[in-house]
Amino acid sequence: MTLYDLYVLSPYVAVAGIAILVILLDLAVPRNGPLGKWLLPVAAILGLAGAMALSLFQLYDLPETGHLLVDVEPVSILLGSMSVDRFALFFNFLVLASAALVIIASSEYVQQMDRFRGEYYGLILFSATGMMLLASATELITIYISLELTTLPLAALAALLMTARSTEAGMKFLIVGALSSGVMLYGMALVFGFTGSTTLEGIAASLAAPASQDVPFGSYAVLVGFVLMLAGFGFKISAVPFQMWVPDVYEGAPTPVVAFLSVASKAAAFAILLRVLFTGFFDVSLEWGTLIAILAAASMTVGNLAAIGQNDIKRLLGYSTIAQAGYILVGVAAGVKSTALGLDLPEYAGIGPNSVLVYLVSYTAANLTAFFAVIAISNRLDSNQIDDYSGVARKAPILAAALALGMIALIGVPPTSMFIAKLYIFTAAVDSGLAWLAILGVINSVVSAYYYVRVIKVMFLHQPASPAPLGAPVASSVAVALSGAAVLWIGVAPGFILRMAETVSVALGG
Repeated sequence: MTLYDLYVLSPYVAVAGIAILVILLDLAVPRNGPLGKWLLPVAAILGLAGAMALSLFQLYDLPETGHLLVDVEPVSILLGSMSVDRFALFFNFLVLASAALVIIASSEYVQQMDRFRGEYYGLILFSATGMMLLASATELITIYISLELTTLPLAALAALLMTARSTEAGMKFLIVGALSSGVMLYGMALVFGFTGSTTLEGIAASLAAPASQDVPFGSYAVLVGFVLMLAGFGFKISAVPFQMWVPDVYEGAPTPVVAFLSVASKAAAFAILLRVLFTGFFDVSLEWGTLIAILAAASMTVGNLAAIGQNDIKRLLGYSTIAQAGYILVGVAAGVKSTALGLDLPEYAGIGPNSVLVYLVSYTAANLTAFFAVIAISNRLDSNQIDDYSGVARKAPILAAALALGMIALIGVPPTSMFIAKLYIFTAAVDSGLAWLAILGVINSVVSAYYYVRVIKVMFLHQPASPAPLGAPVASSVAVALSGAAVLWIGVAPGFILRMAETVSVALGG
Protein backbone atom coordinates (compact mmCIF):
# COMPACT_ATOMS: atom_id res chain seq x y z
CA MET A 1 0.00 0.00 0.00
CA THR A 2 1.36 3.41 -1.01
CA LEU A 3 0.98 6.81 0.62
CA TYR A 4 -1.46 7.68 -2.15
CA ASP A 5 -3.63 4.75 -1.12
CA LEU A 6 -3.67 6.11 2.43
CA TYR A 7 -4.67 9.52 1.05
CA VAL A 8 -7.56 7.91 -0.84
CA LEU A 9 -8.65 6.06 2.31
CA SER A 10 -8.05 9.00 4.66
CA PRO A 11 -11.73 10.04 5.20
CA TYR A 12 -12.71 6.48 6.05
CA VAL A 13 -9.67 5.93 8.28
CA ALA A 14 -10.39 9.24 10.04
CA VAL A 15 -13.96 8.27 10.96
CA ALA A 16 -12.94 4.78 12.10
CA GLY A 17 -10.01 6.23 14.05
CA ILE A 18 -12.15 8.77 15.88
CA ALA A 19 -14.59 5.96 16.73
CA ILE A 20 -11.79 4.06 18.48
CA LEU A 21 -10.61 7.26 20.17
CA VAL A 22 -14.10 8.03 21.51
CA ILE A 23 -14.36 4.56 23.06
CA LEU A 24 -10.92 4.96 24.68
CA LEU A 25 -11.81 8.43 25.99
CA ASP A 26 -14.94 6.98 27.58
CA LEU A 27 -12.71 4.62 29.56
CA ALA A 28 -10.34 7.39 30.68
CA VAL A 29 -12.66 10.31 31.49
CA PRO A 30 -15.17 10.28 34.41
CA ARG A 31 -18.67 10.12 32.97
CA ASN A 32 -20.47 12.19 35.59
CA GLY A 33 -18.32 15.28 35.33
CA PRO A 34 -18.94 18.12 32.85
CA LEU A 35 -15.92 17.06 30.81
CA GLY A 36 -17.20 13.51 30.48
CA LYS A 37 -20.64 14.75 29.42
CA TRP A 38 -19.46 16.87 26.50
CA LEU A 39 -16.06 15.47 25.54
CA LEU A 40 -17.34 12.43 23.66
CA PRO A 41 -19.88 14.16 21.36
CA VAL A 42 -17.48 17.05 20.72
CA ALA A 43 -14.67 14.63 19.81
CA ALA A 44 -17.02 12.71 17.52
CA ILE A 45 -18.20 15.87 15.75
CA LEU A 46 -14.63 17.15 15.34
CA GLY A 47 -13.65 13.80 13.84
CA LEU A 48 -16.55 13.98 11.39
CA ALA A 49 -15.55 17.54 10.50
CA GLY A 50 -12.01 16.35 9.84
CA ALA A 51 -13.28 13.57 7.57
CA MET A 52 -15.44 16.11 5.72
CA ALA A 53 -12.41 18.35 5.23
CA LEU A 54 -10.43 15.42 3.81
CA SER A 55 -13.31 14.63 1.45
CA LEU A 56 -13.32 18.26 0.31
CA PHE A 57 -9.59 18.04 -0.45
CA GLN A 58 -10.27 14.94 -2.52
CA LEU A 59 -13.11 16.66 -4.35
CA TYR A 60 -10.85 19.52 -5.42
CA ASP A 61 -8.09 17.02 -6.28
CA LEU A 62 -10.19 14.93 -8.66
CA PRO A 63 -8.50 14.53 -12.05
CA GLU A 64 -10.25 15.10 -15.36
CA THR A 65 -11.13 11.41 -15.40
CA GLY A 66 -13.22 12.07 -12.29
CA HIS A 67 -11.63 9.19 -10.37
CA LEU A 68 -8.77 9.47 -7.87
CA LEU A 69 -7.51 5.95 -8.59
CA VAL A 70 -7.26 6.27 -12.38
CA ASP A 71 -3.93 6.91 -14.11
CA VAL A 72 -1.98 6.56 -10.86
CA GLU A 73 1.60 5.27 -10.89
CA PRO A 74 2.33 2.81 -9.41
CA VAL A 75 -1.03 1.13 -9.88
CA SER A 76 -3.03 1.31 -6.66
CA ILE A 77 -4.01 -1.91 -4.91
CA LEU A 78 -7.44 -0.29 -4.42
CA LEU A 79 -8.11 -0.02 -8.14
CA GLY A 80 -11.10 -2.16 -9.05
CA SER A 81 -12.40 -2.37 -5.50
CA MET A 82 -13.18 1.32 -4.96
CA SER A 83 -14.10 4.34 -7.03
CA VAL A 84 -13.42 7.62 -5.26
CA ASP A 85 -15.33 9.90 -7.60
CA ARG A 86 -17.92 12.66 -7.26
CA PHE A 87 -20.63 10.09 -6.69
CA ALA A 88 -18.80 8.56 -3.70
CA LEU A 89 -17.84 11.97 -2.28
CA PHE A 90 -21.45 13.16 -2.59
CA PHE A 91 -22.55 10.37 -0.26
CA ASN A 92 -19.55 10.96 2.01
CA PHE A 93 -20.83 14.46 2.66
CA LEU A 94 -24.42 13.27 3.12
CA VAL A 95 -23.49 10.51 5.60
CA LEU A 96 -21.07 12.71 7.55
CA ALA A 97 -23.58 15.55 7.85
CA SER A 98 -26.34 13.15 8.94
CA ALA A 99 -24.11 11.51 11.56
CA ALA A 100 -23.03 14.90 12.96
CA LEU A 101 -26.62 16.14 13.23
CA VAL A 102 -27.77 12.92 14.91
CA ILE A 103 -24.94 13.16 17.46
CA ILE A 104 -25.88 16.76 18.21
CA ALA A 105 -29.59 15.93 18.56
CA SER A 106 -28.98 12.94 20.84
CA SER A 107 -26.93 14.78 23.48
CA GLU A 108 -29.77 14.58 26.02
CA TYR A 109 -31.26 11.26 24.92
CA VAL A 110 -27.95 9.48 25.40
CA GLN A 111 -28.27 10.02 29.15
CA GLN A 112 -30.60 7.01 29.09
CA MET A 113 -27.63 4.94 27.93
CA ASP A 114 -25.21 6.20 30.57
CA ARG A 115 -23.29 2.92 30.78
CA PHE A 116 -22.80 2.81 27.00
CA ARG A 117 -22.15 6.42 26.07
CA GLY A 118 -18.80 5.73 24.44
CA GLU A 119 -20.15 2.67 22.67
CA TYR A 120 -23.09 4.69 21.33
CA TYR A 121 -20.93 7.32 19.66
CA GLY A 122 -18.34 4.77 18.56
CA LEU A 123 -20.91 2.50 16.90
CA ILE A 124 -22.48 5.41 15.03
CA LEU A 125 -19.05 6.34 13.69
CA PHE A 126 -18.20 2.76 12.73
CA SER A 127 -21.52 2.44 10.89
CA ALA A 128 -20.87 5.77 9.13
CA THR A 129 -17.51 4.39 8.00
CA GLY A 130 -19.26 1.39 6.42
CA MET A 131 -21.78 3.65 4.70
CA MET A 132 -19.03 5.80 3.20
CA LEU A 133 -17.15 2.75 1.97
CA LEU A 134 -20.37 1.34 0.54
CA ALA A 135 -20.88 4.40 -1.67
CA SER A 136 -17.41 3.98 -3.21
CA ALA A 137 -17.33 0.16 -3.49
CA THR A 138 -17.11 -1.22 -7.02
CA GLU A 139 -16.31 -4.86 -6.27
CA LEU A 140 -18.62 -7.53 -4.84
CA ILE A 141 -16.46 -8.55 -1.87
CA THR A 142 -15.86 -4.91 -0.94
CA ILE A 143 -19.60 -4.27 -1.20
CA TYR A 144 -20.37 -7.18 1.12
CA ILE A 145 -17.78 -6.17 3.75
CA SER A 146 -18.98 -2.55 3.65
CA LEU A 147 -22.59 -3.67 4.11
CA GLU A 148 -21.65 -5.73 7.15
CA LEU A 149 -19.68 -2.84 8.63
CA THR A 150 -22.79 -0.72 8.15
CA THR A 151 -25.32 -3.21 9.50
CA LEU A 152 -23.67 -4.82 12.53
CA PRO A 153 -23.10 -1.56 14.48
CA LEU A 154 -26.71 -0.58 13.77
CA ALA A 155 -27.94 -3.88 15.21
CA ALA A 156 -25.95 -3.22 18.40
CA LEU A 157 -27.23 0.37 18.55
CA ALA A 158 -30.84 -0.81 18.25
CA ALA A 159 -30.43 -2.93 21.41
CA LEU A 160 -28.46 -0.35 23.39
CA LEU A 161 -31.33 0.75 25.66
CA MET A 162 -31.32 -2.78 27.15
CA THR A 163 -35.11 -2.82 27.51
CA ALA A 164 -37.30 -5.67 26.29
CA ARG A 165 -38.43 -3.74 23.18
CA SER A 166 -34.94 -2.47 22.43
CA THR A 167 -33.41 -5.94 22.74
CA GLU A 168 -36.14 -7.35 20.51
CA ALA A 169 -35.47 -4.63 17.94
CA GLY A 170 -31.74 -5.38 17.97
CA MET A 171 -32.28 -9.12 17.60
CA LYS A 172 -34.79 -8.71 14.75
CA PHE A 173 -32.50 -6.33 12.92
CA LEU A 174 -29.52 -8.65 13.40
CA ILE A 175 -31.37 -11.79 12.27
CA VAL A 176 -33.04 -10.18 9.26
CA GLY A 177 -29.78 -8.45 8.36
CA ALA A 178 -27.92 -11.76 8.51
CA LEU A 179 -30.52 -13.49 6.34
CA SER A 180 -30.52 -10.71 3.76
CA SER A 181 -26.72 -10.69 3.69
CA GLY A 182 -26.66 -14.44 3.16
CA VAL A 183 -29.15 -14.22 0.31
CA MET A 184 -27.18 -11.40 -1.27
CA LEU A 185 -23.86 -13.21 -0.86
CA TYR A 186 -25.25 -16.30 -2.59
CA GLY A 187 -26.42 -14.09 -5.44
CA MET A 188 -22.96 -12.53 -5.68
CA ALA A 189 -21.40 -16.01 -5.85
CA LEU A 190 -23.66 -16.93 -8.77
CA VAL A 191 -22.89 -13.70 -10.59
CA PHE A 192 -19.16 -14.22 -10.09
CA GLY A 193 -19.32 -17.84 -11.15
CA PHE A 194 -20.98 -17.09 -14.49
CA THR A 195 -19.39 -13.73 -15.36
CA GLY A 196 -15.90 -14.55 -14.11
CA SER A 197 -15.45 -11.24 -12.32
CA THR A 198 -16.21 -9.65 -8.96
CA THR A 199 -15.72 -6.09 -10.21
CA LEU A 200 -18.66 -4.14 -11.58
CA GLU A 201 -16.69 -3.21 -14.69
CA GLY A 202 -15.86 -6.87 -15.33
CA ILE A 203 -19.49 -7.88 -14.84
CA ALA A 204 -20.60 -5.16 -17.25
CA ALA A 205 -18.08 -6.33 -19.85
CA SER A 206 -19.31 -9.91 -19.54
CA LEU A 207 -22.96 -8.93 -19.89
CA ALA A 208 -22.18 -6.74 -22.90
CA ALA A 209 -20.64 -9.64 -24.84
CA PRO A 210 -22.79 -10.52 -27.90
CA ALA A 211 -22.94 -14.21 -27.01
CA SER A 212 -24.48 -13.40 -23.65
CA GLN A 213 -27.61 -11.87 -25.15
CA ASP A 214 -29.30 -15.15 -26.16
CA VAL A 215 -31.07 -15.52 -22.78
CA PRO A 216 -31.97 -12.96 -20.10
CA PHE A 217 -28.84 -11.60 -18.43
CA GLY A 218 -26.80 -13.89 -20.67
CA SER A 219 -27.43 -16.79 -18.28
CA TYR A 220 -30.32 -17.91 -16.14
CA ALA A 221 -27.84 -18.38 -13.30
CA VAL A 222 -26.86 -14.71 -13.58
CA LEU A 223 -30.57 -13.83 -13.59
CA VAL A 224 -31.07 -15.79 -10.34
CA GLY A 225 -27.95 -14.23 -8.88
CA PHE A 226 -29.16 -10.74 -9.74
CA VAL A 227 -32.58 -11.38 -8.20
CA LEU A 228 -30.95 -12.63 -4.99
CA MET A 229 -28.69 -9.58 -4.87
CA LEU A 230 -31.69 -7.31 -5.45
CA ALA A 231 -33.53 -9.09 -2.62
CA GLY A 232 -30.58 -8.41 -0.31
CA PHE A 233 -30.55 -4.75 -1.26
CA GLY A 234 -34.33 -4.67 -0.84
CA PHE A 235 -33.94 -5.49 2.86
CA LYS A 236 -31.43 -2.67 3.26
CA ILE A 237 -33.62 -0.04 1.59
CA SER A 238 -36.79 -1.41 3.28
CA ALA A 239 -38.67 -1.93 0.03
CA VAL A 240 -41.74 -4.16 -0.21
CA PRO A 241 -41.79 -7.19 0.15
CA PHE A 242 -38.64 -7.02 2.28
CA GLN A 243 -39.92 -4.43 4.76
CA MET A 244 -41.31 -6.60 7.56
CA TRP A 245 -38.54 -5.69 10.02
CA VAL A 246 -39.06 -1.93 9.82
CA PRO A 247 -41.98 -1.09 12.18
CA ASP A 248 -40.80 -3.26 15.08
CA VAL A 249 -37.19 -2.08 14.83
CA TYR A 250 -38.26 1.56 14.56
CA GLU A 251 -40.55 1.22 17.58
CA GLY A 252 -38.05 -0.49 19.87
CA ALA A 253 -34.71 1.08 18.94
CA PRO A 254 -33.47 4.37 20.47
CA THR A 255 -35.01 7.26 18.54
CA PRO A 256 -31.68 8.87 17.49
CA VAL A 257 -30.57 5.49 16.15
CA VAL A 258 -33.81 5.23 14.17
CA ALA A 259 -33.22 8.73 12.78
CA PHE A 260 -29.72 7.73 11.64
CA LEU A 261 -30.96 4.42 10.24
CA SER A 262 -33.80 6.05 8.33
CA VAL A 263 -31.65 8.52 6.41
CA ALA A 264 -27.93 7.67 6.36
CA SER A 265 -28.38 3.90 6.03
CA LYS A 266 -31.03 4.33 3.35
CA ALA A 267 -28.84 6.81 1.44
CA ALA A 268 -25.86 4.43 1.51
CA ALA A 269 -28.02 1.48 0.42
CA PHE A 270 -29.39 3.44 -2.52
CA ALA A 271 -25.86 4.58 -3.37
CA ILE A 272 -24.65 1.03 -3.83
CA LEU A 273 -27.90 0.02 -5.54
CA LEU A 274 -27.36 2.77 -8.11
CA ARG A 275 -23.69 1.84 -8.48
CA VAL A 276 -24.48 -1.85 -9.05
CA LEU A 277 -27.43 -1.31 -11.38
CA PHE A 278 -26.06 1.47 -13.55
CA THR A 279 -22.40 0.46 -13.64
CA GLY A 280 -22.47 -3.34 -13.45
CA PHE A 281 -25.86 -4.25 -14.94
CA PHE A 282 -26.62 -1.27 -17.19
CA ASP A 283 -26.43 -3.31 -20.40
CA VAL A 284 -29.34 -5.49 -19.27
CA SER A 285 -31.29 -2.68 -17.65
CA LEU A 286 -34.35 -3.16 -19.85
CA GLU A 287 -34.66 -6.69 -18.52
CA TRP A 288 -35.07 -5.59 -14.91
CA GLY A 289 -36.54 -2.10 -15.27
CA THR A 290 -40.11 -3.35 -14.96
CA LEU A 291 -39.22 -5.22 -11.77
CA ILE A 292 -37.90 -2.00 -10.21
CA ALA A 293 -41.09 -0.17 -11.21
CA ILE A 294 -43.23 -2.88 -9.58
CA LEU A 295 -41.17 -2.69 -6.37
CA ALA A 296 -41.63 1.09 -6.37
CA ALA A 297 -45.40 0.85 -6.80
CA ALA A 298 -45.75 -1.82 -4.09
CA SER A 299 -43.55 0.04 -1.60
CA MET A 300 -45.40 3.34 -2.02
CA THR A 301 -48.81 1.75 -1.67
CA VAL A 302 -48.14 -0.68 1.18
CA GLY A 303 -46.13 1.85 3.21
CA ASN A 304 -48.76 4.57 3.01
CA LEU A 305 -51.77 2.32 3.64
CA ALA A 306 -50.12 0.62 6.62
CA ALA A 307 -49.16 3.98 8.17
CA ILE A 308 -52.76 5.19 8.33
CA GLY A 309 -53.71 3.07 11.35
CA GLN A 310 -50.60 3.70 13.46
CA ASN A 311 -50.75 5.48 16.81
CA ASP A 312 -47.07 5.18 17.69
CA ILE A 313 -45.21 7.98 15.92
CA LYS A 314 -42.06 5.91 15.43
CA ARG A 315 -44.03 3.08 13.80
CA LEU A 316 -45.80 5.69 11.66
CA LEU A 317 -42.45 7.08 10.50
CA GLY A 318 -41.28 3.51 9.95
CA TYR A 319 -44.08 2.80 7.49
CA SER A 320 -43.48 6.26 6.04
CA THR A 321 -39.88 5.34 5.23
CA ILE A 322 -41.12 2.25 3.37
CA ALA A 323 -43.28 4.53 1.23
CA GLN A 324 -40.34 6.90 0.73
CA ALA A 325 -38.24 3.99 -0.53
CA GLY A 326 -40.94 3.46 -3.14
CA TYR A 327 -40.75 7.09 -4.27
CA ILE A 328 -36.96 6.83 -4.60
CA LEU A 329 -37.30 3.62 -6.63
CA VAL A 330 -39.45 5.59 -9.06
CA GLY A 331 -36.32 7.54 -9.97
CA VAL A 332 -34.32 4.33 -10.33
CA ALA A 333 -36.95 2.88 -12.64
CA ALA A 334 -37.04 6.14 -14.62
CA GLY A 335 -33.32 5.91 -15.29
CA VAL A 336 -33.65 2.33 -16.43
CA LYS A 337 -36.61 2.87 -18.71
CA SER A 338 -34.99 5.88 -20.35
CA THR A 339 -32.64 3.51 -22.18
CA ALA A 340 -35.64 2.39 -24.20
CA LEU A 341 -35.83 5.94 -25.57
CA GLY A 342 -32.35 5.58 -27.05
CA LEU A 343 -30.70 8.18 -24.82
CA ASP A 344 -26.94 8.22 -24.42
CA LEU A 345 -25.37 8.22 -20.95
CA PRO A 346 -25.13 11.97 -20.22
CA GLU A 347 -28.78 12.55 -21.13
CA TYR A 348 -29.92 9.38 -19.42
CA ALA A 349 -28.03 10.31 -16.24
CA GLY A 350 -30.01 13.54 -16.16
CA ILE A 351 -33.29 11.63 -16.19
CA GLY A 352 -32.95 8.95 -13.52
CA PRO A 353 -30.11 8.82 -11.00
CA ASN A 354 -29.83 12.56 -10.42
CA SER A 355 -33.51 12.71 -9.44
CA VAL A 356 -32.70 9.99 -6.87
CA LEU A 357 -29.80 12.05 -5.51
CA VAL A 358 -31.96 15.16 -5.17
CA TYR A 359 -34.63 13.12 -3.42
CA LEU A 360 -32.15 11.57 -0.97
CA VAL A 361 -30.80 14.97 0.10
CA SER A 362 -34.31 16.42 0.44
CA TYR A 363 -35.59 13.39 2.32
CA THR A 364 -32.62 13.46 4.69
CA ALA A 365 -33.34 17.07 5.64
CA ALA A 366 -37.10 16.52 6.05
CA ASN A 367 -36.92 13.22 7.94
CA LEU A 368 -34.20 14.44 10.30
CA THR A 369 -36.27 17.53 11.10
CA ALA A 370 -39.23 15.35 12.02
CA PHE A 371 -37.17 12.87 14.02
CA PHE A 372 -35.21 15.53 15.93
CA ALA A 373 -38.48 17.12 17.04
CA VAL A 374 -39.82 13.68 18.01
CA ILE A 375 -36.64 13.00 20.05
CA ALA A 376 -37.06 16.21 22.05
CA ILE A 377 -40.84 15.93 22.51
CA SER A 378 -41.02 12.21 23.30
CA ASN A 379 -38.12 12.47 25.73
CA ARG A 380 -40.09 15.10 27.68
CA LEU A 381 -43.44 13.29 27.45
CA ASP A 382 -41.89 9.84 28.01
CA SER A 383 -44.23 8.55 25.32
CA ASN A 384 -44.25 7.94 21.58
CA GLN A 385 -48.04 7.71 21.31
CA ILE A 386 -49.50 10.30 18.95
CA ASP A 387 -52.47 10.88 21.28
CA ASP A 388 -50.02 12.03 23.97
CA TYR A 389 -48.84 14.80 21.62
CA SER A 390 -52.14 16.61 22.29
CA GLY A 391 -51.59 20.35 22.61
CA VAL A 392 -47.81 20.18 22.24
CA ALA A 393 -47.99 23.40 20.20
CA ARG A 394 -49.07 25.24 23.38
CA LYS A 395 -46.30 23.73 25.50
CA ALA A 396 -43.43 23.69 23.00
CA PRO A 397 -44.38 25.84 19.99
CA ILE A 398 -40.95 25.73 18.32
CA LEU A 399 -40.67 21.95 18.50
CA ALA A 400 -44.27 21.56 17.31
CA ALA A 401 -43.57 23.90 14.39
CA ALA A 402 -40.44 21.90 13.50
CA LEU A 403 -42.35 18.60 13.58
CA ALA A 404 -45.13 20.15 11.51
CA LEU A 405 -42.55 21.37 9.00
CA GLY A 406 -41.07 17.88 8.75
CA MET A 407 -44.49 16.30 8.26
CA ILE A 408 -45.56 18.86 5.65
CA ALA A 409 -42.27 18.36 3.83
CA LEU A 410 -42.70 14.57 3.76
CA ILE A 411 -46.09 15.07 2.08
CA GLY A 412 -44.38 17.15 -0.59
CA VAL A 413 -46.03 20.53 0.02
CA PRO A 414 -44.26 23.66 -1.31
CA PRO A 415 -42.03 25.45 -0.47
CA THR A 416 -40.28 22.51 1.21
CA SER A 417 -37.44 20.38 -0.13
CA MET A 418 -39.63 17.35 -0.75
CA PHE A 419 -41.90 19.29 -3.10
CA ILE A 420 -38.95 19.88 -5.42
CA ALA A 421 -37.76 16.28 -4.97
CA LYS A 422 -41.15 14.71 -5.75
CA LEU A 423 -41.74 17.06 -8.66
CA TYR A 424 -38.34 16.16 -10.07
CA ILE A 425 -38.68 12.42 -9.61
CA PHE A 426 -42.22 12.23 -11.00
CA THR A 427 -41.19 14.37 -13.96
CA ALA A 428 -38.34 11.93 -14.61
CA ALA A 429 -40.85 9.08 -14.58
CA VAL A 430 -43.16 10.81 -17.07
CA ASP A 431 -40.26 11.71 -19.37
CA SER A 432 -39.15 8.06 -19.30
CA GLY A 433 -42.52 6.65 -20.32
CA LEU A 434 -43.62 5.70 -16.80
CA ALA A 435 -46.55 8.07 -16.48
CA TRP A 436 -48.61 5.39 -14.68
CA LEU A 437 -45.96 5.17 -11.97
CA ALA A 438 -45.86 8.95 -11.57
CA ILE A 439 -49.67 9.08 -11.26
CA LEU A 440 -49.58 6.34 -8.63
CA GLY A 441 -46.90 8.30 -6.77
CA VAL A 442 -49.04 11.44 -6.75
CA ILE A 443 -52.04 9.46 -5.48
CA ASN A 444 -49.91 7.94 -2.72
CA SER A 445 -48.65 11.40 -1.74
CA VAL A 446 -52.26 12.49 -1.30
CA VAL A 447 -52.98 9.39 0.80
CA SER A 448 -49.94 10.09 2.98
CA ALA A 449 -51.31 13.53 3.82
CA TYR A 450 -53.92 11.85 6.02
CA TYR A 451 -51.54 10.41 8.59
CA TYR A 452 -49.01 13.24 8.44
CA VAL A 453 -51.67 15.92 8.94
CA ARG A 454 -53.19 13.87 11.76
CA VAL A 455 -50.04 14.42 13.83
CA ILE A 456 -50.20 18.18 13.15
CA LYS A 457 -53.90 18.24 14.06
CA VAL A 458 -53.25 16.54 17.41
CA MET A 459 -50.47 18.97 18.28
CA PHE A 460 -52.23 22.19 17.30
CA LEU A 461 -55.97 21.57 17.74
CA HIS A 462 -56.23 19.21 20.72
CA GLN A 463 -56.08 20.36 24.33
CA PRO A 464 -52.98 19.40 26.32
CA ALA A 465 -53.33 17.01 29.24
CA SER A 466 -51.03 19.25 31.28
CA PRO A 467 -50.29 22.97 30.84
CA ALA A 468 -46.66 22.55 31.93
CA PRO A 469 -44.29 23.80 29.19
CA LEU A 470 -41.89 21.45 27.47
CA GLY A 471 -38.36 22.74 27.21
CA ALA A 472 -35.76 21.58 24.70
CA PRO A 473 -32.01 21.26 25.22
CA VAL A 474 -29.86 23.70 23.30
CA ALA A 475 -28.13 20.97 21.30
CA SER A 476 -31.44 19.51 20.10
CA SER A 477 -32.67 22.98 19.15
CA VAL A 478 -29.52 23.55 17.09
CA ALA A 479 -29.97 20.24 15.25
CA VAL A 480 -33.65 20.97 14.56
CA ALA A 481 -32.81 24.47 13.33
CA LEU A 482 -30.09 23.23 10.95
CA SER A 483 -32.18 20.45 9.41
CA GLY A 484 -35.28 22.67 9.22
CA ALA A 485 -33.28 25.41 7.50
CA ALA A 486 -32.05 22.85 4.96
CA VAL A 487 -35.67 21.81 4.24
CA LEU A 488 -36.65 25.40 3.45
CA TRP A 489 -33.42 26.28 1.63
CA ILE A 490 -33.69 23.35 -0.80
CA GLY A 491 -37.37 24.09 -1.34
CA VAL A 492 -36.86 27.79 -2.07
CA ALA A 493 -33.47 27.69 -3.85
CA PRO A 494 -32.89 24.17 -5.20
CA GLY A 495 -30.49 25.21 -7.96
CA PHE A 496 -27.29 24.21 -6.15
CA ILE A 497 -28.55 20.71 -5.29
CA LEU A 498 -29.94 20.16 -8.79
CA ARG A 499 -26.68 21.17 -10.47
CA MET A 500 -24.64 19.06 -8.09
CA ALA A 501 -26.83 15.99 -8.71
CA GLU A 502 -26.48 16.38 -12.48
CA THR A 503 -22.68 16.49 -12.15
CA VAL A 504 -22.48 13.61 -9.69
CA SER A 505 -24.75 11.17 -11.54
CA VAL A 506 -22.53 11.18 -14.65
CA ALA A 507 -19.87 9.31 -12.59
CA LEU A 508 -22.07 6.19 -12.71
CA GLY A 509 -21.07 5.69 -16.30
CA GLY A 510 -17.86 4.16 -15.06
